[in-house]
Amino acid sequence: MTNQSRKHRGYRTQKVFADYIRPTFPYAEPTGAGRQGSDVLGTPGIHWELKARTGFQPAAALKQVNEGKNVDDIGVVVLRLNGQGEQSIGKWVALVEVDTMIKLLREAGY
Repeated sequence: MTNQSRKHRGYRTQKVFADYIRPTFPYAEPTGAGRQGSDVLGTPGIHWELKARTGFQPAAALKQVNEGKNVDDIGVVVLRLNGQGEQSIGKWVALVEVDTMIKLLREAGY
């Protein structure tokens, strides 16, 4: 895959993800390839990092999401695994730190 097609795949991933979460976050918008900060804007309190590539490195992705977010934001890394197209977006993987997951579960009443 050429560098240019990787950029297009990354931007397309951001766009379809923003469209997918728009029923929950009406102002969700992709930021575009190569920009600093969250990959999807308009989702107050959540910092998104979307990854759509081979060679995923979880520690690096978590470091990236945590360095870019505000202190109180929830950092979420979304993975579009190889072979997962836009039709399977509900099966993409979301990665959060365990402390974040426990906090969310407690807030949900567990």
